Amino acid sequence: MFPELKTYIDQLEMVTISNDRKELLDPLVHYIQYKQQEGQSIDLNFICTHNSRRSHLAQVWAQVVAAYFEVPGVLTYSGGTETTAVFPSILETLQGQHLQVDLIDETENPLYSVAYGVDDAVYLFSKKYDDESNPEVGFAAIMTCSQADADCPLITGADQRIALTYEDPKTSDNTDQQTETYLERSTQIATEMKYVFSKVAS
Repeated sequence: MFPELKTYIDQLEMVTISNDRKELLDPLVHYIQYKQQEGQSIDLNFICTHNSRRSHLAQVWAQVVAAYFEVPGVLTYSGGTETTAVFPSILETLQGQHLQVDLIDETENPLYSVAYGVDDAVYLFSKKYDDESNPEVGFAAIMTCSQADADCPLITGADQRIALTYEDPKTSDNTDQQTETYLERSTQIATEMKYVFSKVAS
């Protein structure tokens, strides 16, 4: 893991997480612990409507923080109820948090590499939750927005469905608060993933 990134995660303060949020996070903790106990891979699919903002942040930070705590067998994914593209502010925010972002394939729906170590990266592009690149069975479907949660009454193949919703940073687009709002949301997700995997690793 990049040293600057490790230092950044070291400094994330889990005391900022409210008890109400911990109640929402605990089902994810228990799911990961169960998969560990069964000796199974831990596949986590973060789902939001457009797969452009919150679901990508959650996919990246879950993978990165799992590596930070050296929790083996974790693979993270993301998807939406429709396909758009990764929103540029997501990539700019992650770069500012010591991840290395590279464009792999430039199309209307570009593919990006988000590296957290010399040989470790998460690949981001917008896709539906049941895209062939995502797991078909034996995964947790983690709903990161209420609209996707309502629009997807059934996620075929999921072991468990977990509602873990976040406020949409899109509300700040084209305002003076845009950079601050995206950083705030990404930091919240990173901190909450630190809580989850600290429980798993303890």
